[in-house]
Amino acid sequence: MLGDISKAEHIYIACGYTDMRKSIDGLAAIVQQNFKLDPFSNSLFLFCGRSSTKMKVLYWEGDGFVLLYKRLENGKFVWPRNKDEVMKITDQQFRWLLEGLKIEQPRTIKKSNKRCAI
Repeated sequence: MLGDISKAEHIYIACGYTDMRKSIDGLAAIVQQNFKLDPFSNSLFLFCGRSSTKMKVLYWEGDGFVLLYKRLENGKFVWPRNKDEVMKITDQQFRWLLEGLKIEQPRTIKKSNKRCAI
């Protein structure tokens, strides 16, 4: 199915700013050269420009790349700008990002590996 990103195993966010004029080849080159990751892996790669109103998502679908583009009409993405590197994020953090929230929520309940004896 075209653009079925739910099958992605990993999600990587490019911190800092990305030139949003770049297309598939330019974004794949950033993934490969700057971040030393494989753009052909089963992963989503997220990019955001300086205005924080546009996001591009690069995804290899097995037979070709899919480039998703989202432009917000109201508001901005809360994008990590403190580094010029890539950060691995969870599915939940990706949902928070799309909802306009920070990817680091200070008041979430952390999952525990311990089981209570009841």
